[in-house]
Amino acid sequence: MAQPTSADPSFNSVSYLPTNEAYDRWAKVYDSDGNFLQALDDLELKALFPRFLSLIKSSKPWRLVDLGCGTGRNTTLLLGIPESEIIALDASKGMLEVAETRLAGSNPGSDVSGNPSNLRFGIFDMLATSAPPESVTPHTVDAIISTLVVEHIPLPTFFAHVSQLLRPGGVFLLTNMHSHMGGISQAGFVDAATGRKIRPRSYAHTVEDVILEARRYGLEVETDAEGVGILERAVSENMVQKIGPRSEKWVGITCWFGGIFRKVLDS
Repeated sequence: MAQPTSADPSFNSVSYLPTNEAYDRWAKVYDSDGNFLQALDDLELKALFPRFLSLIKSSKPWRLVDLGCGTGRNTTLLLGIPESEIIALDASKGMLEVAETRLAGSNPGSDVSGNPSNLRFGIFDMLATSAPPESVTPHTVDAIISTLVVEHIPLPTFFAHVSQLLRPGGVFLLTNMHSHMGGISQAGFVDAATGRKIRPRSYAHTVEDVILEARRYGLEVETDAEGVGILERAVSENMVQKIGPRSEKWVGITCWFGGIFRKVLDS
């Protein structure tokens, strides 16, 4: 991801918008505005994503969902998995348009539109409906990833959708802004045309609340060989060069958490 050469851009005011509208506006610069939390997420997924794959126990072919796929940053990881059907869902039309452009032609089996033949995109607003997406039959998904998304969704709404999609035994990878960071700031970007800071609706979910709400919907944390479940990461001084100058003011603050869940019960 491209990194800027300076810290946070200045702004003259703050506007709060509905989440999908904010991300529609953010889409064109989302991958280039130096968002260090994305860079930290990329860093942590280098280990977390392979572990996620190793925990999928169902037989192939797999049905895999990127829930809140944004610009397709991590949909690309799913596309590297043989014998899989990928469904990329997001509430923002603008983000999906960027994802489609980004991923067009990324697979030798691309269809006439240029999209990989094993990839489908869909508009899906978790806040607007309790029904599953039209493109997915309930309880048929082998695994889901959702990265830096749940910050914008009430936990009961979010986990109801995850549980509704996953088959029993299915696996779910979740990453998000940590509540320590969320208590100080939240997602947003500066609109270069207006100088305004644009922010969607955000919630500072704690790790404890995420675990408890997931359990209410039949999802339990998978621990690693050392017995660690949810990972929590603070920004350290030696991270700044890797994840960008905008992270410098966050040194010492826990900014990210992530982990893997398994659906053990139907909700």
